[in-house]
Parts: sequence; C-alpha cells; structure tokens
Amino acid sequence: MTTSVSAVSTEATISRIVAAQRGRRGPLLEILHAVQAELGHVPDEAIAQLARELNLSRADVHGVVSFYHDFRREPAGRTTVRICRAEACQALGADALVTHAHERLGIPPGRTTADGAVTVEQVFCLGNCALGPSVQVDGETLGRMTAERLGTLLDEAVSA
Repeated sequence: MTTSVSAVSTEATISRIVAAQRGRRGPLLEILHAVQAELGHVPDEAIAQLARELNLSRADVHGVVSFYHDFRREPAGRTTVRICRAEACQALGADALVTHAHERLGIPPGRTTADGAVTVEQVFCLGNCALGPSVQVDGETLGRMTAERLGTLLDEAVSA
C-alpha cells in the first residue's frame, strides 16, 4: 500500500493537534475546529484517526462532524459566502438571496463552484438580526443585503 505525502502530512497534523489536547476532558470539538482551521476542512481520513486516538467510535466522531454545520468535509472555495436563514432574515428576504446565489452560481447552499472560487452556505443566525437579511463573506458580516449587492459580491468572488 502506497501512502501519499499529503496523507502522511494530514495524519501528522492531526496527531499533533490531538497531542496538544491530550488529557483535556471532552476535547473532540476543539480538536475538530483546530483540524479544520489548519487543513481547511475535516477530511474523511481524519474521522478514523480521531476515533483511534481519542478512543471513540467512528460513529461518534462522524456524528459530531455531520451534526455541526460549521465543519466541512471538503475544502471550501477561495471565498465563502454564508447566507443567514434565521427567522428575522427569512422575514426580510433571505429566500430571495439563496435563490439568487443558486441562479448566479449554479450551486445550492452547501456546495462549492466547480472552479473552487465560491462556497455558499446557509447558517441559522449571524447575530445581525436588526440589519437583516444578512450574509457573511469570508468572515465579514454584511447587513441589509439585496440580491443586487449579493450578485456584485459573487461576481467579485468568482473573478478573484
């Protein structure tokens, strides 16, 4: 069996992150956040390795990764656009923003464009309710979003 350099470095990265948290009580969430921060996502091979190193079942680790929407199983695009779908934003037109992003990019929420330029995600509160509908572009929260403004942001992200 041949192991790629990438797989070895991923395994080493995960081992280093686990070692830094070893001895702490219930470290899985912190470890998953650290893995994603360093690798950009939680790769499939991380689930089995984390289960082994933390003495958990694969189902336990997979359950946590799949339950929390912040964890990605694949690398995100160069730009990440998060559209708030909580009640306040829904009441102010979030559905139209989701539809516009889908039509503009040809991808539904939770996907990345084929060229790797943009990942569109839906979230259920950005904490910007008074200025809804809100979106977040690479961590910057923007309120009172319109389909026109969103289209401009998406076009800029694709051309970046």
